[in-house]
Amino acid sequence: MNIIACIKQVPDTEAIIRTDATNPSKIVERDIKFILNPYDEYAIEESLRIKEKTGNGEITIITIGPERSETAIRDGLAMGADNAIRIWDDTLADIDPFTTALLLSKTISQMEYDLIICGKQAIDDDYIQTPSILAELLSIPQIQFITSQEINTSERTITCTQEIDGGRRTVRAKLPVVITTPKGLNEPRYPSLRGKMQAKKKEIPVKSLKDLGITENVMDLIKIKTMKLSPPPSRKAGRILEGEPEEVVIELIRLLREEAKVL
Repeated sequence: MNIIACIKQVPDTEAIIRTDATNPSKIVERDIKFILNPYDEYAIEESLRIKEKTGNGEITIITIGPERSETAIRDGLAMGADNAIRIWDDTLADIDPFTTALLLSKTISQMEYDLIICGKQAIDDDYIQTPSILAELLSIPQIQFITSQEINTSERTITCTQEIDGGRRTVRAKLPVVITTPKGLNEPRYPSLRGKMQAKKKEIPVKSLKDLGITENVMDLIKIKTMKLSPPPSRKAGRILEGEPEEVVIELIRLLREEAKVL
């Protein structure tokens, strides 16, 4: 069972994000700690569990990012992944979900694989589009936001459950397939000291656009362009109503009806 885990390095959720004064479509990366996208940790963990259950195959991590993204790759390798590939070119700094999926599909097409696992979304841009586009470009099925999975290696099928409004749905697909992992699917393991030491020694090959057979100008491939980033407006301070309970309820209803206009 050869599994590909697609990951992304993102700013830490506790990082203070500031926009670049000279380029409002970018953030100031200086002093920001970057981490492995949390949903991708579930993807790697699920990959490891599948490999342990089936007893064979390899797990390959793929990411698109500059040299700093190798720290996220090595986190995945330390957890137990076997190999990794980093895709990068200086023109890839502002790519969108379509271009991301295109680069991944070009890379994956050169490999043998049975299953592709992605985190359900990246917490920096929240597009939630790349896995679906990737499946379309590879002409394979996709199953999003799974809550469990079971692989039949002899029939080469995967059966997954999904949470839907009012219940659960069971979906079955022929391998290969793209699945995405939400929070709660599993509990990602902590890398062992041995795993960390081995991850430091592993070579991470870097694929260029030329390696992937892409000769077009990357900017011509991008469908979505970020024009401006801005922080959300500051929230107004809350109001505390004082008085007898009956008076407070009457005043609260008035405020909800006349000021908030939600009643």
